[in-house]
Amino acid sequence: MSRSTPLDRLFSQEHEWVKVDTQDTMMGISDHAQSALGDVVYVELPAVGSVITKGSAIGVVESVKAVSDIYAPISGRVVAVNTKVIEHPETINSDPYGDGWLLKIAPSDESEAKDLLSPSSYQDMLDKEAA
Repeated sequence: MSRSTPLDRLFSQEHEWVKVDTQDTMMGISDHAQSALGDVVYVELPAVGSVITKGSAIGVVESVKAVSDIYAPISGRVVAVNTKVIEHPETINSDPYGDGWLLKIAPSDESEAKDLLSPSSYQDMLDKEAA
């Protein structure tokens, strides 16, 4: 990976990340995902107020190489959308764990986060995929 995997995130097997906070849960796509996609040119995200279900496709990231669905790592209600990545999709490439976040979610079932991968487990999954 070109960036180290942040220790304050949990990861899905589909390469989304969540950062659980006391208020809302922030989500985005991993550095591995943005790197595999290449230059991101378009992002489609659900509207604020949308109810999302864990595992369902909730948006799209389009790059010069491919179009990929974004999957909900947890269920809940969308409370914020990062308009910066809609206006400047390349932000996902330059800062996937910072300014390139996608959504903030009010989780409907906080126990779902237990199904996500720890940073070390996510890195192990990436290492196995690369082998």
